[in-house]
Amino acid sequence: MKASKFSDAQKAFILKQGADGIPMAEICRKAGISQATYFNWKKKYDGLLPTEMRRLKLLENENTKLRKLVADLSLDREMLQEVIRRKI
Repeated sequence: MKASKFSDAQKAFILKQGADGIPMAEICRKAGISQATYFNWKKKYDGLLPTEMRRLKLLENENTKLRKLVADLSLDREMLQEVIRRKI
């Protein structure tokens, strides 16, 4: 996935402008983002501080790694059980 060209602080600032009542079209034009990007950020990060955004990203990455690990271990377990069933 492509890395964002906006930092967490910039995203928080853009979302705060929307919360302050500035029209969304103007915010998107000034920031150079689409309305879809704005709404995606709002859905994901609305109300979070930049430090909380970073923490959320770290947790999502850790969660992805753990899911992959569980999937690998489950597959290994199934293969070993299959070998045991064939021996009996």
